[in-house]
Amino acid sequence: MEKGNFVDYIRIFCRSGKGGAGSSHFARTKFNPKAGPDGGDGGRGGHIILRGNAQLWTLLHLRYYKNVHAENGENGSKNNCTGRDGKDVIIEVPLGTVAKDEETGTIEAEILEDGQEVIWLPGGRGGLGNSNFATPTNQAPEHAQPGEPGIEGYKYLELKILADVGLVGFPNAGKSTLLSVVSAAKPKIADYAFTTINPQLGIVSYRDNRSFCMADLPGIIEGAAEGKGLGHRFLRHIERNSVLLFVIPADSNDHAKEFRILYNELEEYNPELLDKKIILAISKSEMLDEELKTEVEATLPKNVPHIFISSVAHINIDKLKDMLWQALTAQ
Repeated sequence: MEKGNFVDYIRIFCRSGKGGAGSSHFARTKFNPKAGPDGGDGGRGGHIILRGNAQLWTLLHLRYYKNVHAENGENGSKNNCTGRDGKDVIIEVPLGTVAKDEETGTIEAEILEDGQEVIWLPGGRGGLGNSNFATPTNQAPEHAQPGEPGIEGYKYLELKILADVGLVGFPNAGKSTLLSVVSAAKPKIADYAFTTINPQLGIVSYRDNRSFCMADLPGIIEGAAEGKGLGHRFLRHIERNSVLLFVIPADSNDHAKEFRILYNELEEYNPELLDKKIILAISKSEMLDEELKTEVEATLPKNVPHIFISSVAHINIDKLKDMLWQALTAQ
């Protein structure tokens, strides 16, 4: 179920509505058979609109909605009647969704707030009827404009998880166990690599009824920036995290080397990620005595705050929450 229910990437074909054609009509009444042009304007084609919905956390509902067509505008008619606008199509998406064009890769829209609406593909404008072209020297224009065509093409919707804290580490580093201890989330936990293959979110309760959101992200491996392992599918989710919590297990052969690999992968993928606040947690520290902690501490980077924790033995969990809250609220 975990694998099937979390969808963070969708390719769809979109086409906004064509504008209705203007009418080229001339009024004829019983007493005035040449009453003049009275062709109405065509209606606007339907827009394709993205709307943020805080109740959604995945793009699963769009999995079988691969062709999105907005309604065409209605043609103008006699008596200067304007055609009806085409019906808009509203696509509800979770917060953190980015819309891209497949051909150019350009980011066309970004949804960050609940209820936020963005006209993704505008419908074509309706054509003007011939009554708009009447002049003193041309009182019977036969010309009316056709409606503008809609916009069509293959598009991508990508979800980038919106969370305050993102857990970064190698597979099986103890990230899921930590999330299960500090929140009510129940991520899959096992003693093999890549147990987590989809992001998991949890709300961490803090003092005075305050809270923050933590995301357990799939484990990173060396070469992830080039697409190895879960590659870019993992890395794009940490672009929206305010604080990155690096998790390295106490039984690692080389803690400093693991940190450098994780740090370098983020730098290769997007150097701006390194502007975020970083905290280092040494997990499974119940296996270390004070002497070993001192040895490990001497190898850790001096400019990154660190803490030894144990999710199983609940060692320094509250102190870790304090560090994360301070990092989140610091100016």
